[in-house]
Amino acid sequence: MSGTVVHPSAVVEPGAQIGAGVVIGPLCYVGAETVLGDGVVLANHVSVSGATTIGAGTRVEAFAALGGPPQDRKHKGGRTTLTIGANCDIRESVTMHRGTDCGRGATTVGDNCFILAYSHVAHDCVIGNGVTMTHGSTLGGHCEVGDGVILGGHAAVHQFVRIGHHAFIAGMAAVVGDVIPYGMAIGDRAKLRGFNIIGLKRSGMSRSELVTMRAAYRMLFSPDGTLAENVGKVRRAFPDSAAVADILDFLTSRGKRQFTVPALGGRSDDAGDGAQ
Repeated sequence: MSGTVVHPSAVVEPGAQIGAGVVIGPLCYVGAETVLGDGVVLANHVSVSGATTIGAGTRVEAFAALGGPPQDRKHKGGRTTLTIGANCDIRESVTMHRGTDCGRGATTVGDNCFILAYSHVAHDCVIGNGVTMTHGSTLGGHCEVGDGVILGGHAAVHQFVRIGHHAFIAGMAAVVGDVIPYGMAIGDRAKLRGFNIIGLKRSGMSRSELVTMRAAYRMLFSPDGTLAENVGKVRRAFPDSAAVADILDFLTSRGKRQFTVPALGGRSDDAGDGAQ
């Protein structure tokens, strides 16, 4: 534990695994099954309980509670886990729960995530790399959030919903259906408003690919056919676009699902330009 600092008022239970250069601040609690990677910082008043692993370089601010038991009546108390990746920034009063013994058994958060104050990650969620959860945003149980997603302040995602990579969920949005990769979802209940153009550009997409994506979007959500019918039309129209195929695979990979779609008669494209 070279360079590790534990404040005298902190409680570290026997059995906890503490890496090199870890800082455990005043009045923190670290449970017996906790694993803290090298350079982890627990600022003060942080609780890490259960079978929780925190990756190297992650910083956790005051009053965060990580690894608590899941809020699910079906959970019978079996051993489940929470794993948080490297170099995350977890702010004040964030809560993250372990998985359930009737579900995945694990909650997983990727590397380089920015989880702002009062956000909540429920049991059995899977969060990718580089995800930002803005103040007070909430994930219900069993949600899946792809790489590079941004959730706006106080956005709420219903249990079992998938958010495709590089999507943008606006502040105060209530999301009850899956959101396609790169999609921008706004409102209660959330509707698609085109693509997260900034997310597309950050992913390295060229201007010609953006044009293709917009054309595919209009065809995909055309009222002239069902979503299932339109998926086939889009696949035939854009067979060489990997980005379009990515979205179509998302729509078809899990059988019958509820999806977030554009509002009837509403704006159907380009709403994401310049918005963030």
